[in-house]
Amino acid sequence: MAHWFHRNPLKATSEVKFDLKMVASDSQALKICSDLKQARYRLLQLFPDANHEIDVIEPALTLYLSLLRGLIEAPEGESSGWSKIRHALRFRWTHSMLGNTPEAHYDAVFEMVSILQNAAFWYMKHASKIAGQEDVSMDEAKMVHRSLRRGAGLLKYAQDEWVDKLLESLASGSDSDPRVHTAYLNQATAEAQEVTIARAVELKHNAGLISALSNETSKLFMTAADSIASLEEKKFGHWRTYLRLKSTFYATYAYNYAGENMLNQDNCGDAIRALQEAKKNYEMAADLCKEYAHTKGPGTQAKPEKHQFFRRLAPIINRTLEKCERENGMIYHQKVPYDPPQLELRATYGLVSPDDYTLPPAAPLWSPVTYAAFDLTKSNLEDAAGNSKAAQKAEGDLPPVKEADVHQSSKDHKNNSGCSVM
Repeated sequence: MAHWFHRNPLKATSEVKFDLKMVASDSQALKICSDLKQARYRLLQLFPDANHEIDVIEPALTLYLSLLRGLIEAPEGESSGWSKIRHALRFRWTHSMLGNTPEAHYDAVFEMVSILQNAAFWYMKHASKIAGQEDVSMDEAKMVHRSLRRGAGLLKYAQDEWVDKLLESLASGSDSDPRVHTAYLNQATAEAQEVTIARAVELKHNAGLISALSNETSKLFMTAADSIASLEEKKFGHWRTYLRLKSTFYATYAYNYAGENMLNQDNCGDAIRALQEAKKNYEMAADLCKEYAHTKGPGTQAKPEKHQFFRRLAPIINRTLEKCERENGMIYHQKVPYDPPQLELRATYGLVSPDDYTLPPAAPLWSPVTYAAFDLTKSNLEDAAGNSKAAQKAEGDLPPVKEADVHQSSKDHKNNSGCSVM
């Protein structure tokens, strides 16, 4: 879907040397430090380019997380479940919506959370890249769906399993702020359901099912928009407007297909009212597209109003509404209700849930002997004063991540739905 998805910036970070102090020189311990540095560097080189294939990103992510896990969790048999060197290194990361000023934590869990979040953002960007191609095969459409579910799964895992284990509180509007997390999680889930809806339209599935799926998707986008409503408009307004317009657009779809379903059941009066509501919501979505285009803020500039999937809906609504009004005047003579009909509360199938994600086991290099080689008494905790606000200000901001260009086709697609992922 060319210019269909809004994407926020990646998180930026600074170099980490993994210069851990040791009781005595140990070849395996030295190798862990070297491998951590190289694996992190490799992963950070891959994140800015959504054109990479998943089978390039996943092994790099798994390798680094397996090495990082040894900084967080102690080997079996130790008295504490947390590694003695969890707080030995300082990690600096920005947040996707808060500009170039980083947060710094002496906490490997902070690094874990940030890496998982950035990986999730990469999956969302990769899905957008595939969907923006001129011709998308069925296998590629499934890859869009899979990428969005995986992105949602990574976000959910980071938030549910690790964020509450951070010792320091995070800034308002950070990527771990529950409001921001809710927005990202619901956006990724809703966008995966967009693929399901387009598939259902393309295969001419039951109109009632399409309406119910569209209604669920509209609610997910609105939940995402509402979750960041209390955050700073200057930073979050652009993103929130996108979420609102997507919610309104899928409400349009829901009422349109509800009207079609009611007509098929000879409930012509209700069908007319549903289609009137669809027309009203479409006009609201078009206005929100204009508002989105003029609202400043971080992130890409989607152009949903120019996409065939958006443009094709207006004439469908008008044709179906005219047909209903004509047949109601000639055949049914049913009263048109003042209030719109209630939409299906839950689709019977086709709903998306985030992928389950589990952390890879610690790398085999993390043996009890290797762990013992690291000396907590010589750790970098003595430099904790360097984490003061004054010290961070002196260090300055981090440059934004320079992301690779991703081609987005502007051609219409020759199918029933107008969706490029079908």
